[in-house]
Amino acid sequence: MAAVYTHGHHESVLRSHRWRTAENSAAYLLPHLSPGQTLLDIGAGPGTITIDLAARVAPGRVTATEIDDEALALSRAEAAARGVTTVDFAVADVHALPYPDDSFDVVHAHQVLQHVADPVRALAEMRRVCRPGGVVAARDSDYDRFAWFPAAPELDEWLALYQATARANGGEPDAGRRLHHWARLAGFTDITPGASVWCYASEEDRRWWGGMWADRVIESDMARQALAAGFATPEDLRRLSAGWRSWSESPDAWFTLLHGEIICRA
Repeated sequence: MAAVYTHGHHESVLRSHRWRTAENSAAYLLPHLSPGQTLLDIGAGPGTITIDLAARVAPGRVTATEIDDEALALSRAEAAARGVTTVDFAVADVHALPYPDDSFDVVHAHQVLQHVADPVRALAEMRRVCRPGGVVAARDSDYDRFAWFPAAPELDEWLALYQATARANGGEPDAGRRLHHWARLAGFTDITPGASVWCYASEEDRRWWGGMWADRVIESDMARQALAAGFATPEDLRRLSAGWRSWSESPDAWFTLLHGEIICRA
């Protein structure tokens, strides 16, 4: 049931994902956490958010899942580097979680539902393994509502290319606006929807963000997939990469990413 993961795990992608923390990526969830809870983190990636959450619920245990051992090794390494021993690791498909009903106090997924084949089924599984009164939380980007200045035709082309590639892979890049709807279809009745943004506007931030995407658009799995699908040529990708670098060098450069969020009571 899993869709093809558009981003992959190239260094240029991990450079972005390792920037994420519980504070900048799961602030909406933090008020619902307390010591002793058990937490399931779906799609843990490099584990920076996972390990932050583990500190919030310790001595409760966290279970980190990923789609394969190679991806799971990234979060294992983060836990080892930070000396955290309250995290367990498992390969799991969110469409069919290998856990009994009512197994966890909190079930969390960050930037996951935009990539799965059936987000409603995924949320239904998250609901199934969450204990009554527990929390299911999800946060996903909404690519169509990304905004930037100054105008750059290459960034317009990049966005259209990313959306086409992600949808060809079976995902929904504009997932953020759909989270509330998907949660209702999954059977939740107590849902608190919300939104938040990341903003890259300082010189350091815009150069980091623009440089990361300049590399990513020619080196990541997304680039390989776009080429294989015939959505772009190598020359196109080099041009988009140069556009990202040019945009990031503008002293006026500003970029925001909109995210949808949901807190659901099981």
